[in-house]
Amino acid sequence: MRIGDLARATGTTVETIRYYERIGLLAKPARTDGNYRAYSDRDLKRLNFIRHARGLGFDVPEVRSLLDLSDQPERDCGEADRIATGHLVAVNAKIEQLELLRAELSRMVGDCRGGRAADCRVLEILGDHSRCTAEHPSP
Repeated sequence: MRIGDLARATGTTVETIRYYERIGLLAKPARTDGNYRAYSDRDLKRLNFIRHARGLGFDVPEVRSLLDLSDQPERDCGEADRIATGHLVAVNAKIEQLELLRAELSRMVGDCRGGRAADCRVLEILGDHSRCTAEHPSP
C-alpha cells in the first residue's frame, strides 16, 4: 500500500508517518518502480502499535523500547511491565494535579460575582497565589 493508504487505514497523517520513519520508529519502506513508498501489513501493524501506545500517552523513547521488545518475542517482558508501570505512576500523579486544579478553578469560578473587572474574584485570585486554597504547580 502507498503512504496515503497507510495513513487512511490507521487514522494517521502522511507527515506523521514520515516523521516516524525519520526518527526510526518505522523502517524506511521499500520503493516501487515509480519511487512510491510501498508499505506492508507488517508496517500497518507496527504503525497501529505506535498510534495506540502514543494514544495512551507513552513518549517516543518508551514507544521505541516497547517496539524493540515486541520485535524480540523471546525476551522477558519485565521491561514492558516496568515501562507501563512507570507510565501509570506518572498518569496517577497528573490526575492528582488535575483534581487539585479542578477544585481550585471551581472555587475561583464559584466565587466570581460578575460585575466590573476591578472587583473580579478570578482576576484577584490569579493576581495573588496566596488566595488559592489548594497547592498547584506554578509554571
